[in-house]
Amino acid sequence: MPDRVTPGPLRGNQTPREAVSVHTRRVYDSCRDKECLQDIRVYLTRCSQMALDGSINVKAKGCQLLWAYVDVEPVPFKKGYYTVDVHYYYKVTADACGGSGRTREISGLATFDKKTVLFGSEGSVRIFSSQLTPGSGDLQNAQTSNLPIAVAEVVDPVLLGLNVTDTSLEGELVPTDLPETIFGFFDDELIVGGEGRRLYATLGQFSIIRLERDIQLVMPAYNVSMPEHESACDADDPCDLFRSFSFPVEEFFPPRMDETAPRRCNRR
Repeated sequence: MPDRVTPGPLRGNQTPREAVSVHTRRVYDSCRDKECLQDIRVYLTRCSQMALDGSINVKAKGCQLLWAYVDVEPVPFKKGYYTVDVHYYYKVTADACGGSGRTREISGLATFDKKTVLFGSEGSVRIFSSQLTPGSGDLQNAQTSNLPIAVAEVVDPVLLGLNVTDTSLEGELVPTDLPETIFGFFDDELIVGGEGRRLYATLGQFSIIRLERDIQLVMPAYNVSMPEHESACDADDPCDLFRSFSFPVEEFFPPRMDETAPRRCNRR
């Protein structure tokens, strides 16, 4: 009996058993961005706004990407190209220091709009599926348009800095029609308008945006994919489970300089 083929690099003279038809998505175009988002208005919660008004200093703490709304529209007079609009929603947290030296955590909502143009080819079919859409009665999952599918992959931004002002910056837009799910990430009411000091954040963000379409491909197949390892999580004796752990040598002996990535600080 020939050796079983497992996922990973092929060894020996292993040949495919058959050609199979696979349904997947093909990436037609994509782009990556490394962006510095400067002076984005942070709309604080009510308690956070009171803490900011009485603070003498604000220290950056962190930023979390809560949600992203992605929309695709065809570019007029340019077949096969589409605009991808992404609206990001962030939760920014900071420490507000009062006059007595007491520090209080504050949080708020920041938003950013991004637009890009990508090639997504053309399609003239409408896709229907018997897959049930959860929470919609007996409504089936139907893709009734021939637009490509836009996907945005984003790493949680880096909070690079904060700026506090007494007035709004020029050209500032107040967000409207915020999704209801966004309010669930905050434990207090968000103050979108009104008076008081303003908090602005500078974020560093890495993202990849791509356009995909459903496609069927014929691919070589070696065998069915069957897991090779059995479950080893036996909770009868926790000490037996702990004995299976490898000793963390790296934690006790940090790598030397020549074992790490080369430094590039002096590169010009």
